[in-house]
Amino acid sequence: MSACRPFVRPLVLEVTALDAIATDTPTGTPFSTLIRVASHEQHTEAEGSPFMGHLLGGRLGVDAYARYTEQLWFVYRALEEAAESLKDDPIAGPFIQPELFRTAELERDLAHLMGPQWRELATALPATEAYAARVAECARVWPAGYVAHHYTRYLGDLSGGQIIRDRAEKTWGFERKGDGVRFYVFEQITNPAAFKRGYRELLDGVDTDDLEKQRIVDECKRAFDFNGAVFRALDGEFPLSA
Repeated sequence: MSACRPFVRPLVLEVTALDAIATDTPTGTPFSTLIRVASHEQHTEAEGSPFMGHLLGGRLGVDAYARYTEQLWFVYRALEEAAESLKDDPIAGPFIQPELFRTAELERDLAHLMGPQWRELATALPATEAYAARVAECARVWPAGYVAHHYTRYLGDLSGGQIIRDRAEKTWGFERKGDGVRFYVFEQITNPAAFKRGYRELLDGVDTDDLEKQRIVDECKRAFDFNGAVFRALDGEFPLSA
């Protein structure tokens, strides 16, 4: 979940973003703003999923939180296994920043949540498999598309993810920033606000044409759709009784 402004009519936002991409002027809308605005509808739908609402509302058990964390591991493993091969890519390379990597923290959380045999127990939902496969595919054949997935995941971790950490600590009694919620703790980023500003500057500096930028915007929307599909699958596994 990436950071976003208060909700405005999504159709108007999307048209504005497309028009801005088509107008290549020095005073045009920054690319980071175009991405955020154009994907707002998909972002809102994903955040408003019943599963996440029930989870953050404390109406689900820690097993549901563990299952969600388990799905994240498959997605972030796909993101980070590709990092080494992309570090010298002119578009994706600047975004490969080790201080963002989450796989090790997820594994520590899963060991705490599921026990030492968590690797043998971990299974990806079909929706998660499709999500991770798309991330891996972009990393192999389309680095600019990989950036779209990188943005939707990591910038969200630094923003809305902190709400999840706080709720998880209060709901299930995890130690503050300790095992169980380490995924949301960026120990090497001392100033998240400044880091996010720098990240958006990297987006604004992406050196490609308007058509490719539109493809990146579309992939951001697709990334939120993948995320929403995972939430729907989790909601099916953890339905609340009427």
